[in-house]
Amino acid sequence: MERTITVALPPDAVWRFLVDFTTTEEWDPPTLSTERTSGDGGVGTTYHNVAKFRGNRTEVDYVVTEYDEGRCLQLRGDATGLEVVDTFTLEPTDAGGSQLTYSARFTRRVGPDPVDLPSMDVLGDYVAESLQDSLENLADDPAVADDLPGD
Repeated sequence: MERTITVALPPDAVWRFLVDFTTTEEWDPPTLSTERTSGDGGVGTTYHNVAKFRGNRTEVDYVVTEYDEGRCLQLRGDATGLEVVDTFTLEPTDAGGSQLTYSARFTRRVGPDPVDLPSMDVLGDYVAESLQDSLENLADDPAVADDLPGD
């Protein structure tokens, strides 16, 4: 699944939000909790995520595999029988905002690859909408509002 969203927040504000993967609790609807278990956010940092999808509780251990400051963050997650790769690519817009592309690839360790469920499209739309709402709500934070274009 891949979705692209555009927000008025400058890339550095979006990056600060995304690079702390524990924010999945705010924008990823299936996520129940995410805890950083080691590292400083860069390559090798690990997170433990607990999510509920289609009635099933899933625990995923993520590791940051790519970290290109302000541009790209990639995490690989391992769950029982499933590998998840989440990639965030960030670009500035001409208006001073951000264009964020989020992709998530789910690969079964046994059986057909990749996971292709009809509900994945619905989930992709839901996650994109929630992520956009969370980023737009950051503008209400006084610490972030000072960074907005035109301020």
